[in-house]
Amino acid sequence: MEAYQQLINTLTLTVGAAWASGLNLYATLAVLGISAATGNAHLPLNLQILANPLVIGAACIMYIVEFFADKIPGMDTAWDGLHTFIRIPAGALLAAGAVGEVTPALQIAAGILGGGIAGVTHATKAGSRVIINASPEPFSNWVASVSEDLAVIGGLWVALHHPLIFIGLFSLFIILVIWLLPKIGRGISQIFRFAGRLFGGRKETQTPPPPPEPPLSTP
Repeated sequence: MEAYQQLINTLTLTVGAAWASGLNLYATLAVLGISAATGNAHLPLNLQILANPLVIGAACIMYIVEFFADKIPGMDTAWDGLHTFIRIPAGALLAAGAVGEVTPALQIAAGILGGGIAGVTHATKAGSRVIINASPEPFSNWVASVSEDLAVIGGLWVALHHPLIFIGLFSLFIILVIWLLPKIGRGISQIFRFAGRLFGGRKETQTPPPPPEPPLSTP
């Protein structure tokens, strides 16, 4: 029974850390580090460095920066684009570290799984923001950003203390993503097509009309 519980805890931490990294990496690092430092969570040996005060401090500073950058329409999309190269590798590293002292092959497999989960979460977040930013009002952007932060904090807390509940919620998330990603892709395509027609039409109106042809001469 104890070995089964340990397996569930390891699986949940692996999946949870990768999933949360795709939404907000710095909040993920801060929550895991603070939880371990205060004794509210036991991290594997490879992740115990997250409890170091320097790591917690750096994660909190970057979380504050992202908190404000993520609330500005347009800047949040640029921020997400930059963090495509940060969140996904970090999710893979956290997942590989979460499995603990295992064989290198299992660590690599966990890293591949974690990178994939972080990539799916990041793509869902970044794609939905492109669609939200098409709205002229900023409130939906703020609501989405705050909801993501709360999801990371609450999701990791559930993963650390109620792993079976988290597995159920993560399964629902996967179902939602399978349904949502095609719609996000179509929405982004429509936005780009509309922008192309808009700017293309403006360009055509600024082009002077061709000169009239001279009248044909009669013999």
